[in-house]
Amino acid sequence: MPAKDVGRTEVERIASSLVRVEDEHVAGLTAFLQDVDLTLSALDSPDVFLWIDRDGTGRITGSTGFELSADRRHALIRSVAVHPSARRAGYGSALARFALGAAAREGARSAWLFSRRSGPFWQKLGFVHANRDELAAVLPDAHQVRLFVESGQLQREVAWSRRLDHASPHERIGPR
Repeated sequence: MPAKDVGRTEVERIASSLVRVEDEHVAGLTAFLQDVDLTLSALDSPDVFLWIDRDGTGRITGSTGFELSADRRHALIRSVAVHPSARRAGYGSALARFALGAAAREGARSAWLFSRRSGPFWQKLGFVHANRDELAAVLPDAHQVRLFVESGQLQREVAWSRRLDHASPHERIGPR
């Protein structure tokens, strides 16, 4: 079954409403990611690129981001989440595509991520199963990788990857 294409309009809307995470957003993002059971490491680090989206009441409805390898050729996609009340067709995909496009514009040629629960979602975005040790080798300084290695959690994780050098038009939209 082919994946539903997320229209350019939805990715453009997301791109125009996302706010880059600054110090004053970290507490809210931490609470949001804790509620959706995602990793909380280094949310305040200047080398982690994170964005949030809010609804009309100011509540965080989505987040997305990535970390880059030292050579900037690899990106670890992380913190892609949608509040349960905001889930709708294409919102999570648009958030993920935004991060993929932003990482590609920063020079990344490959995207990697850890996901034990959302494999089918990531497969629809072109990701394939990857070797978690290879992920750790190309992104050894990524905060999430270091956390997983130090805690012994790495061996329980499921890794995914895809190339970024052929980004779709939807992924070319991003931060200005």
